[in-house]
Amino acid sequence: MSEVAENAGKPGWRKVIAALGHRKTFYMTIFGFAAGLPYALLLGTLYAWLSDAEVDLETMGVFSLIGLAYAFKFLWSPALDRLDVPVLRKLGKRKQWIVTAQLMLGAILVVLSMLDPVSSLGWFSLLAGIGAFASATQDVVIDAWRVDVADEVATIDMLSTVYQMGYRIAALVGGALALFLAERTDWPTVYLTMGGIMLFVGFCGLWAPDAEVSDVTEAEAADEHGLRKAGQIHPRIRGWALGVVGVLWGWALITVGVFMVRSLGSDPETRPDSVEFISTTGPLVVIATVVIPSLIAAWLVRQERSGKHLLEQDLPAETSAGRILDHGYRALVLPLTDFVGRLGWALVIILGLVLTYRITDSIWGSFAYPFYLGELEYTKDEVAVASKFFGVGALMLGLAVGGYMLTTLGRMLTLTLGAVLAAATNLLYADLARGGQIVQVVSDNSGFSWLVANLGGDERLAKLMMAIAGENIAVGIAGAAFVAYLSSIVAKGYSAVQYALLSSLTLLVGTLGRGALGQMIEEQGYFTVFLLTTAMGGVAVILCMIEWIRISRQGRKSGVEQTALEGV
Repeated sequence: MSEVAENAGKPGWRKVIAALGHRKTFYMTIFGFAAGLPYALLLGTLYAWLSDAEVDLETMGVFSLIGLAYAFKFLWSPALDRLDVPVLRKLGKRKQWIVTAQLMLGAILVVLSMLDPVSSLGWFSLLAGIGAFASATQDVVIDAWRVDVADEVATIDMLSTVYQMGYRIAALVGGALALFLAERTDWPTVYLTMGGIMLFVGFCGLWAPDAEVSDVTEAEAADEHGLRKAGQIHPRIRGWALGVVGVLWGWALITVGVFMVRSLGSDPETRPDSVEFISTTGPLVVIATVVIPSLIAAWLVRQERSGKHLLEQDLPAETSAGRILDHGYRALVLPLTDFVGRLGWALVIILGLVLTYRITDSIWGSFAYPFYLGELEYTKDEVAVASKFFGVGALMLGLAVGGYMLTTLGRMLTLTLGAVLAAATNLLYADLARGGQIVQVVSDNSGFSWLVANLGGDERLAKLMMAIAGENIAVGIAGAAFVAYLSSIVAKGYSAVQYALLSSLTLLVGTLGRGALGQMIEEQGYFTVFLLTTAMGGVAVILCMIEWIRISRQGRKSGVEQTALEGV
């Protein structure tokens, strides 16, 4: 019996054990850690160092703008699908970029440890910005690597789960542990240590498996010989399409780049308003790089299927301009035409699901601490214990449960249950906003209040911990299922671009809606807001059910390899 057939016949827990023991799963955990560590250090812990160095708040606000690298990482993802790193290209299509980014990040953290954030603020901010760019680049390629290397043993579901576990562990190491070390040593020592860890991970990555060449380049090879064959879209039409898409992506890159440069200027008066930029220009960037190119891709697919504007005979590229056209078309347009061609009108459902699935926890995340500290009047120590230590443990538990559910129940059932739980747990916070009587009853009757009291807390702290535990377990289950789902609908040949686009859109509504949500909190209070976020989560539940029905009806024809009904 083959390994694939043998694994397929195993009970759920044996499949989990087989997947966990796989070499790819081990490296996926390491890569998840490598993705989470620089994010925690550059967009969180760094502010603690700047505060200790007495850098003014306005200057610290500039550093927060480096987070835009993560929001707009899809803008340079086409290059990561097409270009090779000199010398390192022999490592593999994905590994060459992963190892390069990790070694660069390690070196940047080491150099940062040698700089004074006050006297060398210019170099400090420049390196932090380059580090954020390298970190976002690493995220794109690691997501693509996960899609490319998944197989029937190291499944996309298990790889997605352990990736997030590694990421969350890194958040603890780069956050709580870094603060702990800084209190006992100093910040240069902390960042030197973290830089050494990243360098070690980069060297370990040299031995990581990469996708089989035949798997990764199958679509690319077909394009190489197929774009100019009879029956394909005429190069003139492709040229117009590439021109429009190229101009739109170029505008987006320049717009974001100029904003970043202006924001890092030395004169505070000339710095643009980041909130205004994200709320006004952000949607335009998405329209220019996602919406309009998708409509163009849909038109191209329709022309090809209707037999219009097609080559009547082979027309090989005889000039450099023709070859450049083909390369540019493969990088920017083909990932979208592949999406539209495989999924058709179902892409509308998928985009709706992508935009709404994580909204229940992402949109109000910025107001969590004001809610805990201001509205509920917990102390900082209580919030730290409940959210950072106990909460992270609950999140890890949720991820583990989500991974097991994916293996035993199937992806779409887990995705739908995750959406239900993520929406429903907002009602726990709604109850807290009204005094928390229901949460208190559950905590008391389950014995949780007694346990917390015997560990040095009180009933009031137990109530907060109960709510946070409920939400984080739900978020863990939903997160494991959602990453697995996104990974399943992208094509191996275009995984970097397609996944980067989807993951960026995931946070779009939450990012754009925080201003309105803040105003709503001021006017109507937290209780009403939590009822609203619960209702928003209900939209995601409905879309999950529609998508589940679509996949169960179409199966492999939908372009999504799914066994959602197994075990149901």
